[in-house]
Amino acid sequence: MIKRYFRRHPVKTQRALEILPGFVSWSLILFPVWGSFLVPIWVAYYVIIFAVYWLYRSIILAVLSIAAHLRIKASSNFGWITDLKNQFPKNWSSIHHVIVIPTYQEPIYILRRTLTALSKQSYPLKNIHIMLSFEEREGEEAKNKGKQLQKEFSHLFGNIWDTYHPDIENEVKGKSSNTSWGAKIAKQKLIDEQGVDINQVTITSEDADAKFHEHYFSNLTYEFLKDPKPYNKVWQGAIMFYNNIWQVPAPIRVLASSYSVIQMYILMRKDRLINFSTYSTSLKHANSINYWDTDVIPEDYRFFFKSYFAKKGDFEVNPIFLPVYCDAAQADGFINTLKNQYEQLKRWAWGVSDDAYIIRQYVLSEAPFWDKSMRVLKVIEDHFLWPVNWFAITISASLPPLLNKNFNRTMIGKTLPQVTSLLLTFALLSMIVVVIIDALNRPPRPKEKTFLSVILQPFEFLLMPIIGLFFSALPGIDAHTRLMFGKYIEYKVTTKV
Repeated sequence: MIKRYFRRHPVKTQRALEILPGFVSWSLILFPVWGSFLVPIWVAYYVIIFAVYWLYRSIILAVLSIAAHLRIKASSNFGWITDLKNQFPKNWSSIHHVIVIPTYQEPIYILRRTLTALSKQSYPLKNIHIMLSFEEREGEEAKNKGKQLQKEFSHLFGNIWDTYHPDIENEVKGKSSNTSWGAKIAKQKLIDEQGVDINQVTITSEDADAKFHEHYFSNLTYEFLKDPKPYNKVWQGAIMFYNNIWQVPAPIRVLASSYSVIQMYILMRKDRLINFSTYSTSLKHANSINYWDTDVIPEDYRFFFKSYFAKKGDFEVNPIFLPVYCDAAQADGFINTLKNQYEQLKRWAWGVSDDAYIIRQYVLSEAPFWDKSMRVLKVIEDHFLWPVNWFAITISASLPPLLNKNFNRTMIGKTLPQVTSLLLTFALLSMIVVVIIDALNRPPRPKEKTFLSVILQPFEFLLMPIIGLFFSALPGIDAHTRLMFGKYIEYKVTTKV
């Protein structure tokens, strides 16, 4: 019955599902306000439950980020090429890797830095093929960058191509459509023209500012060869926003550090792991689902769920415990950097726009019920609660006693702030782990940074309540509200300096 309704009313159900996240988040944010007058006891239960939930998440983050750190250190020092030669002596060198780098107005020094990092891979470079996918609307500047990079790097890799993605009707300008274009051209050149076996090729979507660890493609080759179902997988490294961590201002540094540790932790959660930012899959699989969708802005979650439902649930993300270094948000000047960070986080929060697609496919798909239910519920939890978390853990506990004097005279009214404060204090202990793991994984301190400034940096995390409001809650509610009212955003490239 529900499937029939979804099929008969695609527009109505799509619009209803777009309204749902904003409705839920605004309801949860406002409930402690009006509920303090009408049902203060229920607000108290809501606040305590959320505090316990936040404590649980914090403990899991602390424990698993330590485990992820240890695995990353071990994997970084492992001899992947030697292991490949020993375990797969006949076919390890037959695997090829296509890397699509979608780029628009990216400074050439960023692209040069990305290609230089790729040139240091321990896997044979002649088996690595790079597609620089520029946007045609960038004009002559893009073509000049393409020619210059070809001149500098073409002798190092198996192939390095450049292509220019045109503006196509009904496509959304952004990373997803550009990646799809570049991937199709790369398949045409490597498989159709050069005759490489598509069954032995991976394809990687790489952000233009990303730098792979030198063993990434050796590790990826090992994972590809050992997996009994390599065409039903995406592989995800640990995204760390450390390329410019010492140059960005304190609020951005705290965010970059926190997100880096969270990305490490998530590698340990196979039940929650979804490809993000820079990741790899088999070219055969990408070709089978017609590559990345061209009518969306957030491409990573869409690519996973498009794959998951196409394979009827027989699809998952496997971790690669190696760092992939990316840039933290930065622009010319302090204020512009903050604006840049806000726009980037709003774009990330816009991933909630995928939830309508995910829920629709959940209803219509034939994937196993419990598996797809858990997958979808975890995504909904993360997306729907994005704007809610800050309000629930910072101000909600103080509202019932403050707004309702009668409730303030009750036992639970008097103890609510103390109970929630105690729970959240224990939750904050995980921040010590985050600070330590971050310090152990950051690049070395540059000479211009004094030792005292480094010692003082852990105290920057005291800014988290303010940072959480302006760079989590507000961009999240901004994205939810825009989607709720149909005010769709356009893809904005994160500015580089």
